[in-house]
Amino acid sequence: MIKSALILALLSASVGIAHAADIAKGKELVEKNNCAACHGTGLKAPVAPAYPKIAGQYQDYLYYALKSYTVNNANVGRNNAIMQSQMKPYSDKDLRDMAAYIASLPGDLVVKK
Repeated sequence: MIKSALILALLSASVGIAHAADIAKGKELVEKNNCAACHGTGLKAPVAPAYPKIAGQYQDYLYYALKSYTVNNANVGRNNAIMQSQMKPYSDKDLRDMAAYIASLPGDLVVKK
């Protein structure tokens, strides 16, 4: 019984490790995609009003947004053909890595209290 519980605990811990986001890999992918070309320096100074400030946004929100582009989810703001084509080739792990990196950047996100 104790042995089974220990194995289950170890497996559960390894699942968390397997899904941990890699900020360095995310940075590499963001730079490869030249995200700053539209989202601006530091991903917080968009070159046009239509592009959002994404630096410092919540990691879960960023992942959901990036994932939405890969599954043609036409939620408001998720039907941009450029973003769809750029995000399509990436795995869930890649998207999580990008989201973690972007979330780690200083941004203008304000949470009202």
